[in-house]
Amino acid sequence: MGRGKIVIRRIEDTTSRQVTFSKRRNGFMKKAKEIAILCDAQVGAIIFSGTGKLSEFSSTSMKSVIQRYIKSKEDNSQLLNSTSEAKLWQMEASILKEQLETLQVTHRQVMGEEISNMGLEDLKSLEIQLEMSLQCIRSKKV
Repeated sequence: MGRGKIVIRRIEDTTSRQVTFSKRRNGFMKKAKEIAILCDAQVGAIIFSGTGKLSEFSSTSMKSVIQRYIKSKEDNSQLLNSTSEAKLWQMEASILKEQLETLQVTHRQVMGEEISNMGLEDLKSLEIQLEMSLQCIRSKKV
């Protein structure tokens, strides 16, 4: 006969909650010790009970485990920052590339190239743009 499944939620009865905490804490600490021994892993576990009581296990010194954790988080953060910075530069480069292509197409159209596949509205807009440019040049010439 196997164990029945329980619903994972807060135990309302304080005595039952404390007994369950004590048993599960012991099981958790046992698993932490086992993984440290079997896998030669550096393990650190810190548990505060509901009453604020501290329980801890460390396969080496807790200080070295915490320092290693902090260093790992910093390294990971720096890696993410450099990755996100590279993505930012790639995005900016692609935006600038699109702008360059748009400007090159516009330049060719102003120079009279590639106007055969332009619509009537685009041609009218180009004509107005050219007339305004011509007026600006004439006003500066005078």
